[in-house]
Amino acid sequence: MKAMVILGLLIMISFVVSMNTGYTRVPPIDLLKVILGQGSAEQNLILFEFRLPRIVISVLIGAGLAVSGCVLQGISRNALADPGILGINAGAGLVVMLFISFYPNTSAAPVALLPILAFVGGSLIAALIYGLAYKRSEGLIPIRLLMSGIAVASAVSSAMIVLTIRLSPQKFRFVASWLAGSIWGTDWTFVLSLLPWIVVLLPFVFFKASTMNVLSLGDQLARGLGTSVTREQKLLLAAAVGLAASCVAVSGGIGFVGLIAPHLGRRLVGSMHQFLLPISALIGSLLVIVADTIGRWIVQPVEIPTGIVIAVIGAPYFLYLLSRTKV
Repeated sequence: MKAMVILGLLIMISFVVSMNTGYTRVPPIDLLKVILGQGSAEQNLILFEFRLPRIVISVLIGAGLAVSGCVLQGISRNALADPGILGINAGAGLVVMLFISFYPNTSAAPVALLPILAFVGGSLIAALIYGLAYKRSEGLIPIRLLMSGIAVASAVSSAMIVLTIRLSPQKFRFVASWLAGSIWGTDWTFVLSLLPWIVVLLPFVFFKASTMNVLSLGDQLARGLGTSVTREQKLLLAAAVGLAASCVAVSGGIGFVGLIAPHLGRRLVGSMHQFLLPISALIGSLLVIVADTIGRWIVQPVEIPTGIVIAVIGAPYFLYLLSRTKV
């Protein structure tokens, strides 16, 4: 509980700092005036129409990606599982990219449709990886899950690069920015398109925390305790794919959040999923909002994609985990 309170306070502080980060600065006293409804029209436009939607999206995608990674690590019993590493993000991104490349006007694309398309792409890749990693006699094999995911992710990423050849210069710049993990959905329409997925799937996963504790004991013991292992794994996998894919649809190819957040969460509260899932969500939100703020601040007025900032932290951390994990 103490860790959750501290993380909540850190998110609130980061929220305020992020509201004041950008090419046009808004002093804290003016920020308070805007919140109280006494700001100028320009300040209201900057904060409520540009910065606030982006910050809310950062919080939502951080929580979604972190919980997705926590679920994948739990059902596969693989400490290195992550929606980006396993190729789910790439599958979701491929379908979104196909839609964008063939849709005549990217800016006028139906936003609510993007998470659905991303879910279809992520689900197809997840089903393929699950099929490659599952054996009837042994169940889901963690090492095969990881290796199959890396291989499939590489193949999908290569296909995405090939597809960029046919894009117009405008769409190529958009796709390049999207692949780098730039939060491109920065208005309230994107918030509303993402919110239902988060509001529905996060409580469902939290409700399944006890089931995940049982699954972590191993397939045979879980079956002995009366758990339908295959059914529960598929339900949780679908929830993890839905969270990751919907986030990818509005945030681009942001990786490593689902890897880092659960590991930090275990250090704080242990491996019981009743505590691990919400703490991972808070850590993920904090990580993304801080990375996005750094990306907008460090080389103003140029913006560094959030995915690149997180990758600078996440790639070394992945190598560190790989060196300490027996796989």
